[in-house]
Amino acid sequence: MSEFEGLVAVVTGGSSGIGAATTRLLRQRGASIAVLDFSADETDPADTASAANIAVPADVADDESVRSAITTVTERFGRIDIVVNNAGIGAQGDVTVNDDDEWMRVWNVNVIGIARVTRAALPFLRQSPAASVVNLSSVVATAGLPQRVLYTATKGAVLAMTRAMAADHVREGIRFNAVLPGTVDTPWINRLLADASDPVGERAALEARQPHGRLVTPDEVAGAVAYLASPLSASTTGTSITVDGGLQALRLRSE
Repeated sequence: MSEFEGLVAVVTGGSSGIGAATTRLLRQRGASIAVLDFSADETDPADTASAANIAVPADVADDESVRSAITTVTERFGRIDIVVNNAGIGAQGDVTVNDDDEWMRVWNVNVIGIARVTRAALPFLRQSPAASVVNLSSVVATAGLPQRVLYTATKGAVLAMTRAMAADHVREGIRFNAVLPGTVDTPWINRLLADASDPVGERAALEARQPHGRLVTPDEVAGAVAYLASPLSASTTGTSITVDGGLQALRLRSE
């Protein structure tokens, strides 16, 4: 498949996990890739750098850093057609756990970070014949899971702002969609499991929570991102795809 041939995609948080899987898939399908990542200079050559044309250090929590990174991308490629807003950080706890500073830190990355990257890329997206923005939300935006209040608030905002941006820019030919992953087998989840009192039991609980009985893979999420980003999906905007093994929609009988 080569529907992305000639198109330039920016992937934030592309050094590992979902971002790295998305980078590899879009590159395989013909896109030129710019990875924007806080640790882009430390990218594992065996993982992301081999699939990306350039890796640009960028902090989505800092507007100057974002604008500088987008300038670097356009100076290299002369265009931007696709933005995958994948960069994000996690948070745990009920409403009593996270203090104001933590709320501001996570909101700054997960929500305002998407706004920063999108508005910096927007002048170039307006010139693209196949402009598409895919934002990574989460199943927690639509399903209440315990001990995730702060994280849920940010991912709910991502889903809502995706629809609002789709409405703002549909007549300019720029599509906005979101992907809502369930629990994905990423380095962040593995770090959480490593810190648990019973890592094996905690992983088993996370797997059992998803009706298909396992964690989602980064490649499965990347497939949904690629579908939404593709110029073959030109009539798909303002919507979302949930990749969660049925967690949100299915209610199975106990066996």
